[in-house]
Amino acid sequence: MVDPACRVERTAWRDGERLAGCRTIPEETAVAFTYNGTSYAVMMATPQDLEDFAVGFSLTEGIIRSPSEIETLNILEHRIGIELQMRLTEPPATAFIERRRYLAGPTGCGLCGIETLTEAMRVPAAVVDDSIFAPEEIMTAVGALHRQQAINKMTHAVHAAALYRKGEGLVTLREDVGRHNALDKLAGAIARKGSSGRGGLCTLTSRLSVELVQKAAAIGIPVLVAVSAPTALAVRTAEASGITLVAVARNDGFEIFTSPQRIREEQAHVLV
Repeated sequence: MVDPACRVERTAWRDGERLAGCRTIPEETAVAFTYNGTSYAVMMATPQDLEDFAVGFSLTEGIIRSPSEIETLNILEHRIGIELQMRLTEPPATAFIERRRYLAGPTGCGLCGIETLTEAMRVPAAVVDDSIFAPEEIMTAVGALHRQQAINKMTHAVHAAALYRKGEGLVTLREDVGRHNALDKLAGAIARKGSSGRGGLCTLTSRLSVELVQKAAAIGIPVLVAVSAPTALAVRTAEASGITLVAVARNDGFEIFTSPQRIREEQAHVLV
């Protein structure tokens, strides 16, 4: 399997001086998703945690409802990319054929190739979850996210998505060149452990766009936290689905855009 990062030669210009040297940069590979012999999507992604990617993408796209609906999963390496070849059980296989679409786009693009406005603007299911987090837990989760990004420490060029649970700390983290891909990989990792996003807090290194809210809702995550700002559509979608949207999370605090009742001042025992 291709390494997630590689070392390349480069020439730097610093302080008026030309310097030869090397830099570690992330790999980017075409990853194709096929179901029952039919192509569905091609995403540009980091070639790591591909089983998680296959399961998570299938869940957040609504192709399956649980990992058990994937009968077989084969990872095939080709000269020009990687194929995630899946066979679905019935009835998901029949439902897939009925709603089949193609998707091909640049890094992390989650909407390119969608055939209808209805598909792009789908309202996610309601997230009913009474979990409460203290502000200190938000800050702890964001700090832990940055410290535990192994690939980003080497490259400073990948996104991450992580799940934080009260009393446990940061339990799962996945990285990718694409922000949507990172969340899909996290979704798959959680599902493959037989769990869900319920009761958890998801932290992201990116801005909050509508696709990320839709994907979070698909696995039942009640609180979504990002270091950058949300789009207006992401805010409206989070409001409709009942997700607490926390953004602009920095060292000095954060901003709550929807469902603020889940973030309350309280004594919290936090774990990194």
